[in-house]
Amino acid sequence: MWGIVPAAGRGSRIQPLAFSKELLPVGSRIDHGEERPRAVSEHLVERMIGAGADKICFVIAPGKSDILEYYSSGYGGAAIAYVVQPEPAGLCDAIFRALPLIRPDESVLIGLPDTIWFPKDAYLDLPEDRLSFLLFPVEHPEFFDAVVTDEAGAVREIQVKRSGAESHWIWGAFRLPGAVLHELHALWLGRNRQDEYIGTLVNAWLAAGGRAVGVRTGRTYVDVGTLRGYHDAIGLLGGVDEIGNAEAARMVVGGPAGRSLAGRPLMR
Repeated sequence: MWGIVPAAGRGSRIQPLAFSKELLPVGSRIDHGEERPRAVSEHLVERMIGAGADKICFVIAPGKSDILEYYSSGYGGAAIAYVVQPEPAGLCDAIFRALPLIRPDESVLIGLPDTIWFPKDAYLDLPEDRLSFLLFPVEHPEFFDAVVTDEAGAVREIQVKRSGAESHWIWGAFRLPGAVLHELHALWLGRNRQDEYIGTLVNAWLAAGGRAVGVRTGRTYVDVGTLRGYHDAIGLLGGVDEIGNAEAARMVVGGPAGRSLAGRPLMR
């Protein structure tokens, strides 16, 4: 199973930083008996591995060699691969950069590396045989991609950053068969690559007869791509997690094969 991590964005909402926003320290981990800062993207990678991903593809910009240095060739038993998005061209373009690595018969997990969400094992709630979105309730869906479903959970529409969104449930991650990813790519090409956001492309795919489901098992979702979101994430991980652990930020995992974040400055 593949996990695709689109990490080519500039992170303009939280700049200036001395490193890629995906390496922003949020929480900590125990590495060889010592507590180390944990990069925000590690939270997503761990969730993917916990759901069965044994291969992770980071989509990076040309100047983001620090991500390659940090993760190197593996993390927590999963192999790490890298592809390059030459210039910012939207989430669809970033995700499809990984397509040459993925066979139609493989399962794929996709998430955003500057987010933290709970429950940690929610990927397991998503069916493997179709496009399925992990949904989270938020107070301001107009800042995200709101997902409108029917009573059975079938996706009717994704409302991309729309004022007055019909649903307060947004997608935070999704899963799909490799074959469906290839179908979406073919549709994207047929639409002259006009779709920057996954939501508009999925709407076109639904109109053409495609099917997707939304699964409302997400409970907490934080976008760490803003300064306020960063503070919220620190507070979330420093509090009580979903199983009552008062040290939620101190999780013991196998660290990246690359260099630790310890010693890196947070701001320029």
